[in-house]
Amino acid sequence: MAKVGMKDIAAEAGVSIATVSHAFRNPDRVSDGTRRKVLAAARRVGYTPNRLGASLRTARSGNIVVIIPDVADSHNARLIVGIERIAHEKGYSVLLGNTRGSAAREREFAAMARSRQADGIILMSHRLPFDAAGADELPPLVNGCEFTGHEGIPCVAIDDRAAGADATRHLLALGHREIAVITGDMASTSSRKRLEGFRAAVAEAGLAVGDDRIVFADYTTESGAEATRELLLHRDRPTAIFCFSDEIAIGCMHALRGQGFAVPRDMSVIGIDDIEFARYANPPLTTVAQPTEEIGARCARILFDIMDGERPGQWVHILPHELVVRESTAPPPEP
Repeated sequence: MAKVGMKDIAAEAGVSIATVSHAFRNPDRVSDGTRRKVLAAARRVGYTPNRLGASLRTARSGNIVVIIPDVADSHNARLIVGIERIAHEKGYSVLLGNTRGSAAREREFAAMARSRQADGIILMSHRLPFDAAGADELPPLVNGCEFTGHEGIPCVAIDDRAAGADATRHLLALGHREIAVITGDMASTSSRKRLEGFRAAVAEAGLAVGDDRIVFADYTTESGAEATRELLLHRDRPTAIFCFSDEIAIGCMHALRGQGFAVPRDMSVIGIDDIEFARYANPPLTTVAQPTEEIGARCARILFDIMDGERPGQWVHILPHELVVRESTAPPPEP
């Protein structure tokens, strides 16, 4: 088979060979639309650029690394989809750093940017994986869904405090007064903010929350089931459970069914994220939706701007969330 080159791509895309060359080597000299057109034509003709040669010319690796706690988590998977979409448009590959929540592994993956194996980092963690006095010492870096608290690092997330309050207000509006919470990892800023929102909404309603109504877990289905079984041991059971993720909520509903409770007849359940499986759960899960794929895409766009030498015009990007009411929440049972 004859080797495919830039002439073939130019013919397929209907542009000049010079335009093809710029699209690969000097993308700032062509429009985003033209670059996408060229990349699509390259895929159709089966062209694979010489990444080693390109890296020698540009001093770039052609990779970004995404540091994320669990690539199997449904929410995180959608983040990755959004990131990869933008990276693909830019002609970049995405390296996944699956840390399982380990700070040591976060630092190992972050070191890839220092060793030029990656040109930038998208960090889905509350920890900064570097010892750095200031942002000028850091490689191109964007924080997604969590906040390190380090100045000079752009962040993209929802307002987790408001999301936690909105989920709680939905249960309160249905008439629930005995509401329990199953948190995520409390080291994470998202968990702490959601708990703040829960407490604020309950206080607005003139209610108090006992410590036995808050069970600490992590963002997994298994921990949701375990935490629910713990809640059911108490004599005064709640009438509703607010889970800090849909994965936790699905584990919660599984445990409730196993103990003979019907959702929502006996107990209501609400989550956060609106993962794809939420609408297919039994019953379909009421949740607070995050624009998850757009969070990932926004992180990637900001990162590529930084890599191109642009200073962010905005450091904190808060995207909207939305209450999605399905069949897992209803008024509490009659006494």
